[in-house]
Amino acid sequence: MNFNSHGDRVVAVAVGLVNVLTPGERRGRPYRAPQGAELCEAVTETLRLGVGRHPGVSGEVADELMGVAAELRVVFEAVDAGDVDRAAGHVNGLLALYRARPYLDRHDGEPWHLHFHGPGGSNAVEWGASCATGLAVVLGGELHDRLGICTAPACDRVFVDTSRNGTRRFCSTACQNRVKAAAFRAREGTSRRDA
Repeated sequence: MNFNSHGDRVVAVAVGLVNVLTPGERRGRPYRAPQGAELCEAVTETLRLGVGRHPGVSGEVADELMGVAAELRVVFEAVDAGDVDRAAGHVNGLLALYRARPYLDRHDGEPWHLHFHGPGGSNAVEWGASCATGLAVVLGGELHDRLGICTAPACDRVFVDTSRNGTRRFCSTACQNRVKAAAFRAREGTSRRDA
């Protein structure tokens, strides 16, 4: 399930920023964003999901993007709670805050596609505008329920379900395997007690 090539990449960046930069739980353990050089490297890798090549970010930009990620997380939480109205209202607020302005662009041998940058300035504003618009495209379509939060115990990382049947429940294969292994152990324990 794809929204469009550039939109998919921007939504992947939104997911990546939320997962890398917001505290919570990840794969059964408490999660804190990396710091220092690790933070800059993690943010740079996340932004490469959207543009392929990225020269790298400074600590200042990474810190600014933490605020963007916290705002984006609200959208996933609202959709997960079934409150699409709240999610849409929050995205509208982000579109206004980052002053997203869509325009058509063609580069790197690709066909014309929609970009959604802010009016310039900081990387945080540019990426905030792009991610907010990408999420607006998702929320404005019939596939808004494809935004999710991992259902594995002790994990609150987000994802976009791009599967055909729309049944994804986990942020990663690791979380899916943790849940399956726990269910297997529970069944084995029950069958042994019953024997």
